Amino acid sequence: MRRVAVVMAGGSGERFWPVSTKGRPKQFLNLASPDKTLLEEAVDRAIAVAGANASYIATGRHLAEASSTACPALPPGNVWAEPTKRNTLGCLVWVAANLLAQEDDATVAVLTADQRIAPMEGFASTVDKALCAAESEGGIVVIGVKPTRPETGFGYIEVGGPAGNVHRVQRFREKPDLATAQEFLSSGRFLWNSGMFFYTLSTFMRELDRQAPEVAETTRKLSQLLRLGDTAQADELFATLPNLSIDYAMMEHAEPVFVAPAEFEWDDLGAWDALARSYAPDAAGNVVQGEADLIEANGNTVYVDGTGVRVAMLGVDDLVVVVTADRVLVLPKHRAQEVKKFLNP
Repeated sequence: MRRVAVVMAGGSGERFWPVSTKGRPKQFLNLASPDKTLLEEAVDRAIAVAGANASYIATGRHLAEASSTACPALPPGNVWAEPTKRNTLGCLVWVAANLLAQEDDATVAVLTADQRIAPMEGFASTVDKALCAAESEGGIVVIGVKPTRPETGFGYIEVGGPAGNVHRVQRFREKPDLATAQEFLSSGRFLWNSGMFFYTLSTFMRELDRQAPEVAETTRKLSQLLRLGDTAQADELFATLPNLSIDYAMMEHAEPVFVAPAEFEWDDLGAWDALARSYAPDAAGNVVQGEADLIEANGNTVYVDGTGVRVAMLGVDDLVVVVTADRVLVLPKHRAQEVKKFLNP
């Protein structure tokens, strides 16, 4: 069975405002590495898994051209542009419809464009185990990461018994409060949910048929329209899909579900405070991307977006300072998740 890798890259990255914008969201930023954008790194991982010809980007129409330009290693037709925003359910329905328009079945690796992952060898090994389990067990496989801290910003997976090279998922847990996160960490029975999925196309459609039959019917109709080249009708039909996350719409109640433990370092780059975990800090724990002078300042994160501005900080600790051509953002690091308040006052 053919293996394909799809990078979900349609997010807006609002918590990285003001650098991340609708026209240039965080996947086009160098947040995990000074040399490559998040999208470029994600496509490199997809190619390592499936090869360039079987690697795809799923994104919004307004980002399709920029995505194709940023990733010249992919064939031009391997950017699948969703007609309108319909959350991750819509994204994976669009992926399934495009695949069904080409073939009866395939094994799909669904990757994301907002994570820091290393080394590549460990990632490729883990994904191979996940894909093999998806093919042999007839279920959906996720990757779980051993937690290193009581993190309240990630979802968790409670691990069940072994099943070959993977484990059964006992249940998924939502983002916990700090006390619960500490319990998860101490128990040794929980992994962070990486947000990556692995399944055969037939398994995906089986679960849609069972849990969301109307969505399954829409997916098959979309594939027929795409096969005929009727994009106008496909666009209209896609707009009727519910605006739901794939976790809520399907994954939480899918059967069976397995977890492959990660053989690599992983972090979700969800907000500005994550930058401190991506770049090496100085002796005072400051992480600086750009030009800055820091005196008696500790644990700060500074990001200057190519403006030529030099930041000066004296006697302040644990701040995030972000400078763009037309904005300066300053906030305590522990409130980094609240940046969206500026977009939705």
